[in-house]
Amino acid sequence: MVETIGEVAGKLWDYLKENESASPSRIAKEINVSKNELQRAIGWLAREEKIIIKVDGRIEILSLK
Repeated sequence: MVETIGEVAGKLWDYLKENESASPSRIAKEINVSKNELQRAIGWLAREEKIIIKVDGRIEILSLK
């Protein structure tokens, strides 16, 4: 499980590096992972203080620090 989370975290990192920012729903769809897998990867990168999570109304936007 930890290996899978790390792989998805890498895909998330690469996506944000290329696209600057996006909502979790859009990212999950574009990198072809489940929302649960993506949430775990977000937690991984957030714990390492590598991403920014902004809330705009009811929408979260992710970007790299």
